[in-house]
Amino acid sequence: MLALLGAPALAAGWFGWRRARNRYYSGSITDHFDGVRFFNPGHPWAQTPVDAMRALALTKRTPWPDRWPSPFSDKPPARVGGAGLRVVAIGHATHLIQAAGVNILTDPVWSDRASPFGFAGPKRVVAPGVAFADLPRIDIVLLSHNHYDHLDLATMSRLAERDDPRVIVPLGNDAILRAHDRAIRAEAYDWADRVALADGITATLTPAYHWSARGVTDRHKALWCAFALDLGPAGKVYFGGDSGFGEGATFRAAGQEHGPFRLAILPIGAYEPRWFMGDHHMNPDDAVKAFALLGAESAVGCHWGVFRLTAEAIDAPAQDLATALATAEIAPERFRALRPGEVWESAGAA
Repeated sequence: MLALLGAPALAAGWFGWRRARNRYYSGSITDHFDGVRFFNPGHPWAQTPVDAMRALALTKRTPWPDRWPSPFSDKPPARVGGAGLRVVAIGHATHLIQAAGVNILTDPVWSDRASPFGFAGPKRVVAPGVAFADLPRIDIVLLSHNHYDHLDLATMSRLAERDDPRVIVPLGNDAILRAHDRAIRAEAYDWADRVALADGITATLTPAYHWSARGVTDRHKALWCAFALDLGPAGKVYFGGDSGFGEGATFRAAGQEHGPFRLAILPIGAYEPRWFMGDHHMNPDDAVKAFALLGAESAVGCHWGVFRLTAEAIDAPAQDLATALATAEIAPERFRALRPGEVWESAGAA
């Protein structure tokens, strides 16, 4: 996150969010929208522009390799039916979820950089776990928010041209997609909206502790979310998108209102320095707590080992997850830190 725009732009973004105009969304005031900006109720933003520049300038960053190839690769089947559930990690927050004859992509990014620029910004250190040409036909895309490591406009245009999928986004993100490519079939929804994806298959947008921005003046002006999926005979899946832990209320509520989940897909990376990133991202210990609050049978960890966004080592999330699971006395096979191309699969309903 810190590497996406640099200190001057981050500082400008903190000030720019106060501008009383929202070019993405216009709607009634709610408990998480003040008429211009979206916010997390009960989760006030703690950082300042000075904090952002301190985090960038003073934090010691553990070196990453230029390349970190995954030992896995995958060529998915055309469809998965019945009670089967198949999830392949493509990289970062991108997953292909196959169940009930429906193919769903989360936060698809096939570009080499998570950045507004092709020549600078976080660069991919591992190839996507599924080549774009090997993707089956995509029916649904779920976008959690508009940061460059989650909303990749180039990939969205490729998907629109090839498969014309429905794209389910939180409020305001549809305007970003349409401004780039009117062929993208974006549908915007609010927290708690339940969207029919296919016969008996739904997605509900749920709160996440995060934020949004594509530039220096649009901070908090498009909504962010997690998704609770009901996949009929294949069970329920939670996709966390990108979130801090806070007090855990969003995960507890999701488990109570939308569970029990067969699988939770939770971010475990981009968490150091903790004093700064705690409001933005969970660390593995937080993710294990979220897993417990969700009441999920199994989980996979994402948002690590692909784009360098913060200060921790490339393999620290997987190592820290193993420690957190041992401390919580949870069997490691229940919560796996997937590398790109690695598959989580179950043939029968939970």
